[in-house]
Amino acid sequence: MNALLPLVARTQSEPPNSSAPSFVSVYRAYVHFVFRSARALGVHPPAVDDVVQEVFVVVHKRLGELREHSNLRAWISRIVVNVVRHHRRTFARKSPHYRVCDTPREPDDLPDRAADPCEAVALSERARQVQRLLDSLDDDKREILVLAEMEELSVPEIAESLGLKVNTAYSRLRLARRAFDEALARDRARVDGRMR
Repeated sequence: MNALLPLVARTQSEPPNSSAPSFVSVYRAYVHFVFRSARALGVHPPAVDDVVQEVFVVVHKRLGELREHSNLRAWISRIVVNVVRHHRRTFARKSPHYRVCDTPREPDDLPDRAADPCEAVALSERARQVQRLLDSLDDDKREILVLAEMEELSVPEIAESLGLKVNTAYSRLRLARRAFDEALARDRARVDGRMR
């Protein structure tokens, strides 16, 4: 993300577009959202910085096109989803086995909100489990579930982000939640079988 700093510095001297927010304010407000979304959407940890940078390059190029009453978070979410999709397609072409060779996420990097070490271990394990379950979903289900559950976008915002009709977004979200619950049940059954 340090590669973006010259771009950020350059835009500070640009005259602001009266109808659009400045790039600097958008970057500062949404950089953590974009980073978190890219990770949750399955971007490999070594590539997250590149994907985040690409998202903000697109934001910088298209910020002037943003309509005055547009939902900025939904607009950025759409860019994130499109950049991540492009990244996955490109990566899959280079290495069709990239999911098998996936570098493990680092749930231990989560902020430590646990009161004691046992609670911290349990929190870390739950984070790993959620990541495994998200990795088991197809991309469409994963995208809509991440936007709804992790990023807490409303269904109309998700529909706008993914270019769907609202009813279609509701239907896909219901199917994604069902698929996640089924994957969770399978994971619990597997763990229970090992414990016996």
